[in-house]
Amino acid sequence: MTASSKFFGAASAIAMSVALAASGTVAVSLATVSAAEAAVVSRIEVRGNKRVDATTIRDNIGITPGKSFSNNDIDEAVKRLFAMGLFSDVRINQVGNALVVNVSEYSVVNQVLFQGNKKIKDPDLARAVQLKARESFDPAKLEADKQAVQEAYRRIGRSDAIVNARTIDLGEGRVNVVFEINEGGRTKISAINFVGNQAFGDRRLRDVISTKRTNPLSWLTRGDIYDEDKLRADEEALRRFYYNRGYADFQVVSSNAVLDEATNEYTVTITVEEGQKYTFGDIQVESTVPGIDTESVRGEIKTQSGSVYSAKNIESSVIDITERVAANGYPFAKVEPRGDRDFENHTISVVYSIDEGVRAYVERIEIRGNEKTRDYVIRREFDVSEGDAFNQVMIQRAKRRLDALDFFQTVNISTVPGSEPDQVILVVDVVEKPTGEFSIGGGYTTGGETPGASVEASITERNFLGRGQYVRIGAGGGQDNSRNYSFSFTEPYFLGQRISAGFDVFRKTYSLKDRYDVEQTGGTIRFGLPITDNFSAGVAYNYVQEKYELDDYVLNDDGTPNFDRVAPAIVEAAEESPWIKSSLSYSLTYNSIDDVKNPHDGIFARFTQEYAGVGGDAKYLKSTFKASYYKTISEEADIVGLLGVGGGYIHALEDDGARIFDMFKNNSDMIRGFKYNGIGAFQRSNNGERYYLGGTTYMSATAEVQFPMPAVPESLGIRGAVFADAATLYGTEYDPGPGQNPVEGDGSAVRASAGISLMWASPFGPLRFDYAWPIKKEDTDKVQNFNFGISSKF
Repeated sequence: MTASSKFFGAASAIAMSVALAASGTVAVSLATVSAAEAAVVSRIEVRGNKRVDATTIRDNIGITPGKSFSNNDIDEAVKRLFAMGLFSDVRINQVGNALVVNVSEYSVVNQVLFQGNKKIKDPDLARAVQLKARESFDPAKLEADKQAVQEAYRRIGRSDAIVNARTIDLGEGRVNVVFEINEGGRTKISAINFVGNQAFGDRRLRDVISTKRTNPLSWLTRGDIYDEDKLRADEEALRRFYYNRGYADFQVVSSNAVLDEATNEYTVTITVEEGQKYTFGDIQVESTVPGIDTESVRGEIKTQSGSVYSAKNIESSVIDITERVAANGYPFAKVEPRGDRDFENHTISVVYSIDEGVRAYVERIEIRGNEKTRDYVIRREFDVSEGDAFNQVMIQRAKRRLDALDFFQTVNISTVPGSEPDQVILVVDVVEKPTGEFSIGGGYTTGGETPGASVEASITERNFLGRGQYVRIGAGGGQDNSRNYSFSFTEPYFLGQRISAGFDVFRKTYSLKDRYDVEQTGGTIRFGLPITDNFSAGVAYNYVQEKYELDDYVLNDDGTPNFDRVAPAIVEAAEESPWIKSSLSYSLTYNSIDDVKNPHDGIFARFTQEYAGVGGDAKYLKSTFKASYYKTISEEADIVGLLGVGGGYIHALEDDGARIFDMFKNNSDMIRGFKYNGIGAFQRSNNGERYYLGGTTYMSATAEVQFPMPAVPESLGIRGAVFADAATLYGTEYDPGPGQNPVEGDGSAVRASAGISLMWASPFGPLRFDYAWPIKKEDTDKVQNFNFGISSKF
C-alpha cells in the first residue's frame, strides 16, 4: 500500500467518524473492526442512567457476556434502546473485555402548560397532545404537539392561530412544557360558489352541504368553519344528492378554498359536472347459483322501469336481495348490480346478478380509536360476528348504522387477511366526537297550556359512559308560575337485542289565569322495535297524577264556586282532583323522510292508541293518526310541497271515565288562525263567558308550499311558506246537571284558514311564525291571527 493510499484511507475513516458524531443521535465506536466482527466480552457496563435501571438496559440490548457478537448485533442493540423512547443519545463502545453502554436519558415532563388559550380549554388541548406529565420528554413529540394544537384551533375556525412551544428546565432531569398560544381572529367563510351546475341552483346545493357561509349567528352554529375533511364529506354529500336524482354521470371536478389574509375569510369554490339525467330502463335479475329462483326475489327490488335513476334505491335493492338469498341458505352469495347506459334515450338498465361469492369467514373484528365508546357498542351494529360468513353488503350496512349513531367524526371499515386463506379480519377505525351538551335558552309562545315567555336548561349525553345510552336532565319555567322538571333515559339495545327501552319522569305545574292551577307528576316506561328501515313500533306504560285547584277569582268568600265567573263543567272536572291516569299505549310509525331537519321528500305517518284503565281513575280508549307527505316541486328553486292529514277519537269506557281535560283541543298543529282551545263545544258561565270543553273527535288537513326567502342567506336556515288549513272538532262526554247552562257549539262544522309562515331552523331549535286569516268560522270561535312557537314537524 502506498503512502498516498494510506493517507486517503485514514482521511476517509476520520470523515466517517466525524459524520457519525455530528448526527447527535447514534455514536457507536469499536476498539478494532476485526474484534467487533467476532468479539466476546466478559461484562456489560451501563453508564449515564439515572432513572432507568441498568438491568433493564442490559436486558434490551440482546448481547450476552461470553457470547460473540457482531456489528449488526450492536446496531440492533442501539435501535432497541432508542425504541424504548427513554434516551436522547446511545453510545456503545468495547473497552477491553467490557462492553460499555453510555446513555443520555430524556428529561421527565413535570407539567404541560397552555398559555393564552380562551376558546379551547386546557383539558381539551391536553387530550390533543402526546406529551404528558411524568412521561419522558421527546423533542419530536413536542413538534408534533405544536402542530396538533394548531390543528385544534383550525377546526374551530381559527386558522391564523400562532402556537409556540418551549421547555423550562427545572433541574434534576425535569422540564415543564409550555405552549404559548395567540388564538388570533375567527376565520370566516365569505362565499361558497358552484361552477358548472345547471339543474340545481347555488342556493339548493349550499343547502345540501354542511359547510355554510358566515352569518350573524355563526358564532352559535359553527357551520362556517372551514375544514378540509368537512369539504371532502361535502363532496360525497353532493354525489349522493345528484346520484339519487338521476344524474349518474355526476362528478366533482374540483373543490378548493382560498384564504384572504387581509380579511381572514375563505372563498370556497366547488366545480361540478352534472351530466345527463337518467331514468331506469329494463330491470332484470339473473343468478348463477343453483337453487335460487330469480322470480322469488323480484319483490325485493326498489327500482322500477321509467322512474328517475336513484343510487339509493339500487343500494337498498342489493341489501334486500342479499338478505333474502342469505335467509334461503346461501350466505356467500354475492349480489352485484350491472348498469347499461343508453346515451341516446338517457336510460340505465340494471341487471342484479347473483353469483356464488368467495367463501370467507370473519376471523375477528378489531376496533381502534374508541377511547370512550365501549367495544360492544360498536360490535352490536354488525349483523355478522366472529365465525360468520363474510358479506360486504352487511359490512356497508354496519357502517351506515355507526354513522347514524352520531358518536363519531369518521368511521372506516377495512379488511386484512386472516390466519387462514378463507379468513378475514375486519378493522374498524373510528374518530370520536363530543356527545354531551349543556344548553340554556329562552322562548316565547302564543298558544298551548302555558303561553308566554319561558326559559329552559338541560344537560344531554347521547353516549352515557360510552355505553351508547341516552340521558337528559331538564328544568324550566315561565309565566304564570309554570315550572317543569324532567329526566329521560334510553337504552338502545335492551337485553342485547335491537329493542330500545327507556323511561321518562316529569313534574309540571302551570296556571290557567283566573281559572285553576295544575300540578302534574308522572312517568313513562317505553319500548321501541324497528321492524324495517322505515317502519317501527313502540309500546309504553304511562302513569300521571293530576291535581287541580280553582283560583280565588272563581270562588266565593266561603270557598264555593262562583258560577257567575266559571262554567260548571270546569268546576266538576277540577273537583275530581287528584286524578290518576294509568294507561298502556302503542304506536306504529312509518318514516321515509329524506332529512328530518329539512324535509324535501318522503312520508311520515303515525298511528297511536292509548288505553287508560290499568288501574287509576281514567277509563277511555284514545286513538290518533297523523301523516305528512313532502314532495319537491322545483329542485332548482328549492320549492317543497306538503300535504298533511290528521284525526283522533276518544271513547269513554265507563261513566265519568274521561273528563273535559282529556278531550282533544285545537292547536296550531290542527288548524292555524284560531286561539288554543278556542273552537268546538263550550259552556257559558252565568255572566256569559264561554268555557271551551274540547271534543271527542277531530279531523284536520293542511296544504303548504315552502320556499327559500329571497335575499336571505340559506345558512341562516330561514324559509317561508304559504298554507291552507281545514279542521273540525266536535263531540262531548259532558252532560250538564239540572239548572246548569247547556253545552253549545257541538256541531261538526268545518273551520278553514289560510296564511303565511316564516320558519327558522335556529340554534335553539326549529321556530315558526304563522299569520293566518280564518276563511270559514263560527261566530263563537276565538280567533288568533298570529302564532309563534317551537315547530314540531313530526
